[in-house]
Amino acid sequence: MLKKLAISAVAALALSAGGLQAAGGESHIHDVDFSFEGPFGAFDQFQLQRGLQVYTEVCSACHGLQYVPLRTLGDEGGPHFSAAEVRAYAAENFSVYDAELDEDRAAKATDSFPTSGDENAPDLSLMAKKRAGFHGPYGTGMNQLFKGMGGPEYIVSILTGYTGEEKEEAGTTFYANTAFPGGWIAMAPPLSDEQVEYADGHDTSVHHMSEDVSAFLMWTAEPKMMARKQTGFIGVIMLAILACLLYLTNKRLWAPHKPKKH
Repeated sequence: MLKKLAISAVAALALSAGGLQAAGGESHIHDVDFSFEGPFGAFDQFQLQRGLQVYTEVCSACHGLQYVPLRTLGDEGGPHFSAAEVRAYAAENFSVYDAELDEDRAAKATDSFPTSGDENAPDLSLMAKKRAGFHGPYGTGMNQLFKGMGGPEYIVSILTGYTGEEKEEAGTTFYANTAFPGGWIAMAPPLSDEQVEYADGHDTSVHHMSEDVSAFLMWTAEPKMMARKQTGFIGVIMLAILACLLYLTNKRLWAPHKPKKH
């Protein structure tokens, strides 16, 4: 437990805008082919479940998800647990203070994820939307047009960007990270291979765990993404039909007034 607290507390520095850094070069964010990207992309239900496990076992010791109701874990398009699984997950992993009972009780599906346990640890509910991994080139924003904002990629790159080098400055140990601005952060590598054990037997390398938890944090930041895409697609179809009808109507109305070609 103390190890988790130490890892998560330090991780807050890397994810927060005010994280310690040394002056240095630009950060490198690599693109990741997530299933939810693109106009027809969708969240991978099993990846979200694995990401939730990484968050629960590693990140939740300090980082909260206070804007995410536990009941949404059962929503379609998300981890999609059954009602019984949501209740069991809430009760087994979290406790909340009940003002009526004046004591802590096991969390219920109607509760939200707890707040951050450390005041220096940022809440992760919207982290994937708060970070922009891609910029430019030259301030044009073209990378964001083709690759997206890059929030999940930023998280993946931070978690996998350690080179193994470290140094000490002013009593603080810095770790070389190719994704963090400046190249050095005060966060020790939070993940290690086979740190968690997936029930589905999926690979538990740092790379895969980083992608899984990043996908989960994208879902917490935008849980209705699939519904939004579906609504947008229907809207585009309706606008296309309307445009055709307006064109045909205009052609019919003006046909008597236009000279006929001989």
